Amino acid sequence: MTTVYLVTMALLAVGAAAALYRLGRGPTTLDRAVSLDVITSLAMCGAGAYAAVYGDYSDVPILLVLALLGFVGTVSLAHFFPEGGK
Repeated sequence: MTTVYLVTMALLAVGAAAALYRLGRGPTTLDRAVSLDVITSLAMCGAGAYAAVYGDYSDVPILLVLALLGFVGTVSLAHFFPEGGK
């Protein structure tokens, strides 16, 4: 493992911890939805970093599925909460 990979994973973990905090403490439903979207994006970044460092690109379909689920989930939640989600 390289130092850059370890630093990247540590920063992704800090971002995930912050998103989990917002997921638990979010005052509105939209705050919780955005934190779930951030967690999905961080998982994608982690899988992409793993693929780049180790040259194992077998998880590219997983990245595509996560991107699709994140997009569809965000759009559907925005559809159900048009007035601010309070």
